[in-house]
Amino acid sequence: MALTYRRIMLKLSGETLMGNQQYGIDPLMLTYYTKQIKELIDIGVEVAVVIGGGNIFRGLSAAESGVERTQGDYMGMLATVINGMALQSMMETHGVYTRLISAIEMAAIAEPYIRRRAIRHLEKGRVVIFSGGTGNPYFTTDSAAALRANEIGAEIILKGTRVDGIYTADPEKDPTATKYDCITFREALTKNLRVMDQAAFALCAENNLPIIVFDINEPTNLRKIVFGEPVGTLVNHDCGPDAHTPA
Repeated sequence: MALTYRRIMLKLSGETLMGNQQYGIDPLMLTYYTKQIKELIDIGVEVAVVIGGGNIFRGLSAAESGVERTQGDYMGMLATVINGMALQSMMETHGVYTRLISAIEMAAIAEPYIRRRAIRHLEKGRVVIFSGGTGNPYFTTDSAAALRANEIGAEIILKGTRVDGIYTADPEKDPTATKYDCITFREALTKNLRVMDQAAFALCAENNLPIIVFDINEPTNLRKIVFGEPVGTLVNHDCGPDAHTPA
């Protein structure tokens, strides 16, 4: 069976790394993600990853602790580097070649971001982990994922969450919420559905980069997606029969 997506951007939240803990990094979750990503590499998918830092520090909540917003955002960026280092270490333990790239220069632990070099890593079958956000405050890791995905020519952004797609309301709070199998960028924007932050969402819409929001805790979902099986919710300009076919 032919692959539908050959180069993907996988967006993971930092909170998912906590597992059942209250904070920090659960080794079981690192192993879980590693095995899923390795399976994609083994079947020929080029994988880039952006992971958040909410399990360590969230810049948006910095003001509540008395930390100035810009400073807090930089602290959050450093948290994404820590998570990236942890994921890189676990993947290399499992024989997966990786490159950790930071938007903030940290020569001792990560490569600087150079677009052509990052693409070459992907072509060689290495997992590229983008850390440090965009390198600028006031932008989330959603924005970093959208920006890097467009720059490296990813065919789709896969956003792993705790729920199995996008709903009319929060399904954890509203039992009457119904799931969308596919929704257009315009609909999602009009209905104010929080697919990603507005800057990230606008960048994807402008450059016709589709997004799939799916349940990352179901271990077969990633494989199904890259082979074109309908999983989660697809956000695209068109929800016709060819919506799952890359442009």
